[in-house]
Formats: sequence, C-alpha cells, structure tokens
Amino acid sequence: MNAILYIHGKDGSASESEHYKPLFPDCKVMGLDYQTFTPWETRIEIHKAVEELKTKHEDIILIANSIGAFFCLNANIDSMIQKAYFISPVVDMEKLNGIELTGEWLRYVKNHPIKWNAPTHILYGSNDNLISFDTVSDFAKKHKASLTVMEGGEHWFHTEEQMRFLDEWIRKCETNESILLLY
Repeated sequence: MNAILYIHGKDGSASESEHYKPLFPDCKVMGLDYQTFTPWETRIEIHKAVEELKTKHEDIILIANSIGAFFCLNANIDSMIQKAYFISPVVDMEKLNGIELTGEWLRYVKNHPIKWNAPTHILYGSNDNLISFDTVSDFAKKHKASLTVMEGGEHWFHTEEQMRFLDEWIRKCETNESILLLY
C-alpha cells in the first residue's frame, strides 16, 4: 500500500490530512505534526518521518502546504518520494512578501540552497499575498514541475470553491502526470 504524507503550513495541523483520504482511497493517508519550527530542526524531523515511512511503504506521495513545502524541500527527501503536491509553496524564503529574514534563518537559507528532483505538481492562487507568481514560476521551470494557477485563489486554500479546485487539480494530476495547466 502506498502512503500519502501531508505536511501542514503555519498554524496548520496533521488533522488536515483527513481531507485527502477520499482522493487517495487505496493509500494510507497521514499527516505529520512537526514539533520543530526552524528549517535546521524541521529538516531532520521530516527526513526521519519519511525514512520510517519508506520502511513500511513502497511509494510515498507528499502533499505539503506553504512553509511545510519549504521544510520538505529542505529535508533531503526527494529521492525517497514518488512525487509531491505543493499547495501555495514557499519555495524561496528570501523572496517572501513583507517578511525579511535575519540572523540564523537568513544564514541558514543562504548556506542551504534547495536541491529537489522529485516529480512535483504545484497549485498556486493568483491572489497569493505571501509569495509571487514569478518566484513560484521560476521554481517550477527550474525543477520541471507542473504549475496550476487558480484565478482568484489565495495563499490559504480554504473556501469551498478553493477546496473543490484543489481536489480537481489533484484528480487531474493523478490522471495525467505530464500536465502544465495555467488558469
């Protein structure tokens, strides 16, 4: 049986993984409530969780949201997962709108560039106020990820319409791995 691992964003929780169970009925769907909140600690926590899952499941599909996606990108797990779904991903901590990194965070991000090779699908809202389309688009091109933009979507996908769009996006990606959709 394949596993779906959900990594939440800021102020989220592992219980959000429940949403994805109907989309992956033949998989074990679970969320990780990471207990650390710096990239140098969370990378270790997420890496260990994926390593453990890999001992029990042949394939792991990752679903990560916002800063949870950044923590995953930083965790050196791309060789252990089959593919990733990133929702409003923070793909470049130095290019967040209205947030300036300082101190340890800035040094860490500068000294640990993202290396990512897993097949990846990205969902982005055109009204995302945290990360720009150009930043996400550049990441998608560099890492050969598909990119779907929901017109009117926000950084936090939470309304009924947004969640319906998200569900349909996953269904389409599961059906056709080579899509590049721009809405």
